[in-house]
Amino acid sequence: MVKVLNVDNFKNEVENYKGVCLVDFYADWCGPCKMMSPIIDEIAEEISTVNVGKVNVDDNIPLAEKFGIMSIPAIFVFKDGQVSKSFVGVTSKEELIKAIND
Repeated sequence: MVKVLNVDNFKNEVENYKGVCLVDFYADWCGPCKMMSPIIDEIAEEISTVNVGKVNVDDNIPLAEKFGIMSIPAIFVFKDGQVSKSFVGVTSKEELIKAIND
């Protein structure tokens, strides 16, 4: 299941999480973000050990600023609360899974 992340729950759900998180920074109006959405959903369904969430950058500007989001979609892999890899733009499922497993 993909969690809805925001300024109120991000610290607890991602930064304090022990394990791997995949976070999709997106906006509802963004075409490439809509292309990524089914891929993010598939990863959430297929890899139960990964905490998967989405951040709407329009509604959570402080988070977008904190992570320097200039272009979307921006997808971050966190390991034990720290960014281990990030991608900008449409990214293949295979690339994301490789980053999760690295």
